[in-house]
Amino acid sequence: MKYLVVGLGNIGAKYLNTRHNMGFNVVDAMALKADVQFRINRYGAVAEMKHKGRTIILLKPSTYMNESGKAVRYWLEKEKISKENLMVVVDDLALPLGAMRIRGKGSNGGHNGLRNIDELTGGNDYARLRFGIGNDFPQGMQIEFVLGEFNSEERKELVPRVEEAVEAIKCFVTQGLNQTMNIYNKKSIGAKPKAVEKTDEKKDSAQ
Repeated sequence: MKYLVVGLGNIGAKYLNTRHNMGFNVVDAMALKADVQFRINRYGAVAEMKHKGRTIILLKPSTYMNESGKAVRYWLEKEKISKENLMVVVDDLALPLGAMRIRGKGSNGGHNGLRNIDELTGGNDYARLRFGIGNDFPQGMQIEFVLGEFNSEERKELVPRVEEAVEAIKCFVTQGLNQTMNIYNKKSIGAKPKAVEKTDEKKDSAQ
């Protein structure tokens, strides 16, 4: 059985350690733990790993965030993977730093990567792991915050949380979505999600 796990982010050195690349960070950690290498392929960097008899295709789209759907659709079709075996890992401003929320479908929450995936794959009926990046920024500075880097303290705090995200993805692959939500949504930091300001999506193509 095959699964596609997609980490959302932006390519290029200027985005490498930014909050908006949290999805990349999680799949990078997953590949590192499995000792597999990413290779440049169509629409992104791809790695293949095995876990308990399952094949997992890890994907980091190279299309920039707001065209992530092109890569997801292509690799679903190429590998003949159904959407029920798709999980997308995405940063989330509405969640506290390091918190996770796993859902089987839902709104894009203003995230352009999810919006494009919804549009190009025919709906929002796929699993997503939202990883909290916090929202401690002054009014009007959302884009700068999202495209900014974690500080050293935050990076240290994120290490065990990223490891837990990797374990949650493995649970999804072996035990299914419902069991994964039951285990990892309860284990995640219990702070209530916060509302975040809306910004003009056209300000930055990386959004």
